[in-house]
Amino acid sequence: MSDKAVEHLNEADARAELARLSAVLADANRAYHTLDAPEISDAEYDALKRRNAAIEARFPALIREDSPSRQVGAPVADGFGKIAHQVRMLSLENAFDDADVADFDDRVRKYLNHSGVLAYTAEPKIDGLSLSLRYEHGQLVQAATRGDGEVGENVTDNARTIADIPHSLHGAPEVLEVRGEVYMSHADFAALNQRQAQAGDKTFANPRNAAAGSLRQLDTRITASRPLRFFAYGWGVVSDPLAATQFDAIARLAALGFQTNPLTVRCEGPDAMLAQYRAIEAQRASLGYDIDGVVYKVNDLALQARLGFRSATPRWAIAHKFPAELAWTELLGIDIQVGRTGALSPVARLRPVTVGGVVVSNATLHNEDYIAGRDAKGQPIRGGKDIRVGDWVQVYRAGDVIPKVADVDLDRRKIDAQPYVFPHECPECGSPAIREQGDAVRRCTGGLICPAQAVERLRHFVSRHAFDIEGLGAKQIEMFFHDADLPVKTPADIFTLASRDAANGLKRLKNRDGFGETSAAKLFAAIEARRSIPLDRLLFALGIRHVGEVAAQILARHYSTWQAFEAAVTHATPGTAEWNDLLSIDGVGQTLAESLTAAFQNAAERAAIDALVAQLEVQPVVWKAASDSPVAGKTVVFTGTLEKMTRAEAKARAEALGAKVAGSVSAKTDLLVAGPGAGSKAKEAARLGVTTIDEDGWLALIGAT
Repeated sequence: MSDKAVEHLNEADARAELARLSAVLADANRAYHTLDAPEISDAEYDALKRRNAAIEARFPALIREDSPSRQVGAPVADGFGKIAHQVRMLSLENAFDDADVADFDDRVRKYLNHSGVLAYTAEPKIDGLSLSLRYEHGQLVQAATRGDGEVGENVTDNARTIADIPHSLHGAPEVLEVRGEVYMSHADFAALNQRQAQAGDKTFANPRNAAAGSLRQLDTRITASRPLRFFAYGWGVVSDPLAATQFDAIARLAALGFQTNPLTVRCEGPDAMLAQYRAIEAQRASLGYDIDGVVYKVNDLALQARLGFRSATPRWAIAHKFPAELAWTELLGIDIQVGRTGALSPVARLRPVTVGGVVVSNATLHNEDYIAGRDAKGQPIRGGKDIRVGDWVQVYRAGDVIPKVADVDLDRRKIDAQPYVFPHECPECGSPAIREQGDAVRRCTGGLICPAQAVERLRHFVSRHAFDIEGLGAKQIEMFFHDADLPVKTPADIFTLASRDAANGLKRLKNRDGFGETSAAKLFAAIEARRSIPLDRLLFALGIRHVGEVAAQILARHYSTWQAFEAAVTHATPGTAEWNDLLSIDGVGQTLAESLTAAFQNAAERAAIDALVAQLEVQPVVWKAASDSPVAGKTVVFTGTLEKMTRAEAKARAEALGAKVAGSVSAKTDLLVAGPGAGSKAKEAARLGVTTIDEDGWLALIGAT
């Protein structure tokens, strides 16, 4: 993959880059959220998600099932109880320059169909650990880390030891969930490390690690001995509104006794937001605690509610990050990793170097063109300098969780350094690795016989948003895949593990290292519990290219049952009624439809799917809606120009009321909402006798006038 801008990527480049981004972000999530041992900065993590989102916006058909845009945080670590967040704790979209901030404001105004200036708040982005505090009747009843955004760790007893966190509130709503950041000041961090060193204990790399590690101690006495602080910046569940605006709500939290950041201000439009960004950046070194950017939020809470959320980020907020950093180090070697789709991805192994407080030991090299010093069109990059083992290279940490190599110092190149020869065979299975015309990536042709691809598909199958089998993660999948006595080569093999194990005599799982009778029984019980699975999770778990989590939900909602879905995609070929119905689904395009039907019409793939489904009870997906909604269960199509709301907002509101939004008119359509410029869809609706109303009629129907 070249380092060219997103707008210059072709489809092959984009596919390869999305695969790389997905792989490296998963490792970063585990290191940062679960282990409290990040290998890279928050700026890199967030910038990676931003690049991924930009590529997905240009190539929506390429959105992966394991897309970073669908992920928040990472699963909780062992040792703590779990708390499910009633309102998800999401991450933020990122901005890196003035144009990004202006673009954010423009997108917000377009979504709201708002032509005037909007007010925002701007506040420092604290580099700490997110924490949610729940108060009932004024009393602190629980505290939870963000975890994966849906489930966090129960750290209630530890949170009670932090001086900035009130145990009781006066004048608060009956239920109030306060959200903020646990952090450690620079002075307290230095003093803690000095005490740790004097006691012969481990010292910490930076204040964020120290704060996260201190909060997540199983012994609360250790947490109590650490100088932790807390800034409140938001809320989750609240029984009564705190205020009408973000700024006033934060002021209300301060009045209740929480520490809030004094640099939080109200801004009228992008120019004022950028002015506050520069004011905060100028004070960064003297604040006494770590920040990595400035967060902007739409001030009007009613507008926040209208803007709503994407899958992992709110539309009404963005984090404007501070600039990246550079460092020089030696390239010790180049490794080739094989992904789930067979892509060969080169990774630079570096002499460890500290870049902005983070120790970096590897970096992406994108693809063979990037190593050779050219882009996908054969034009020079880095002045045409290639990259060779033994070179001194410049590592750039702005946008990648695994940083990228930005430059090469030819003056330090060894005389005997040889150009790198990219492999034409898969290092995992020896199959030819070919590069199709127009594709920036070389791919293994081994398919199902390539162990790297097979293992990655199984890892995806058991991932959190797929089958999510407790005790069967990436490490266990790797073990079972290579196990001679209990092999797991396909998803169906997972559901025969218990029966095969029972016939294994002395070689049973409970008799092996790493397992005992209890742990083996728990694993088999967890597998058994997943025999019943909702249709959308099954479709996502199958790992069919282009069928990501959102697409799986759309398909499941349309077909409802496995039987209906299976019959449709089996018979869907261009020109058939099933094919036309598939393409009529809003969010399903030609590329997704072709990928989906190809998988079900491929003999080997179909055999594996049928073997799996034979082991399962697939639960239908029933679209839930408010019982008093006038459009619940109806299929609605929007056409023409909407003047009082954007198409995105109209679709979101329709779906929230229980309607199914389709992309084309058919005999199944219940209602057509036609604005000015309506053309062929309006004619087709008239031919079929479908009820047609204008935008005002739609707003009146849903009670939004």
